[in-house]
Amino acid sequence: MAELAREQIENALKTVQDKYLEQDLVAAGEVRDIRVDGARAAIDIQMGYSAAGYHDELRAAIQGALAGVAGLESSEVTISTKVTTHAVQKSLKPMAGIKNIIAVASGKGGVGKSTTAVNLALALVAEGAQVGILDADIYGPSQPRMLGIKDKPESKDGKSMEPLERHGVQAMSIGFLIDEDTPMIWRGPMVTQALEQLLNETNWKELDYLIIDLPPGTGDIQLTLSQKIPVSGSVIVTTPQDIALLDARKGLRMFEKVEVPVLGIIENMSIHICSKCGHEEYIFGQGGAEGMAEEYGVDLLGALPLDIRIREQADGGEPTVVADPEGRITEIYREIARRTGAKLAEQSKDYSSKFPNIVIQDN
Repeated sequence: MAELAREQIENALKTVQDKYLEQDLVAAGEVRDIRVDGARAAIDIQMGYSAAGYHDELRAAIQGALAGVAGLESSEVTISTKVTTHAVQKSLKPMAGIKNIIAVASGKGGVGKSTTAVNLALALVAEGAQVGILDADIYGPSQPRMLGIKDKPESKDGKSMEPLERHGVQAMSIGFLIDEDTPMIWRGPMVTQALEQLLNETNWKELDYLIIDLPPGTGDIQLTLSQKIPVSGSVIVTTPQDIALLDARKGLRMFEKVEVPVLGIIENMSIHICSKCGHEEYIFGQGGAEGMAEEYGVDLLGALPLDIRIREQADGGEPTVVADPEGRITEIYREIARRTGAKLAEQSKDYSSKFPNIVIQDN
């Protein structure tokens, strides 16, 4: 019997595609090690994004490809994840303890951005990531209610705050510090200062992803985000209606101007399915976000239905991903989370920590 060669295994792996990166495993750099021992082989796959719900499907595809390798009697496939830090705006450096910051934005209010942001964060947790969420809507914070958090953050040193945790997500919001019905009657500079303090004075604990739930529009908060907060990528949330898409385009162009990669677009309230008869109707129009994605050369990360349960579960402090973990809507959110992580994994990595500091002294 001819001796099994490593190249045979590698060639088989070239036929298996990571469906979220849309590359074969070898080209994507996900094959970390191949060990051959007689007629046995062990393969280590390391993914650059969190996708625990995809591991079994990927492993089955790999095993299927290896079944055709002549001389291979048994194989062991190990799949792991290592989320790395990706590049941010040129004038900034990534924050210690936070590998990647992802901004979730919308051009206008009422499109379900905050609901999408919290479910995206929870979906990333379900996929195996360490995740935090920062509620950047100072005037109208909604994450305390959506996460069902009523506690106040603690300070161990009088200078910083501990993030509050629920459903596996670390969270911080101005809403944790004030009563729910207290209005924030602040001018722009006070609002931007509050955002910076919430981000920088929270003791985030080794996050793979920090989701920032932005207020709608392209105002002071968004400007502060682009100039002072190191962002690895952004996601635009819209509905199919023309007015929402018009404003979403403004948000997308804003991120382009400040050199923050747009990872993709999420279409919310895409279709309504009647709970009585099952009739499907595109209440707000059809194909708007898909057309926008094609126009600007970005991905449509997913489309979510108009469903009263999404609103009820978020208002009740148990967002859909945790309220109905096996449901179809949760699967859509998790699919969006995988696609978001994969698009970020394709971005340039941050190598600033790899280089030594060179000091030139005139003695």
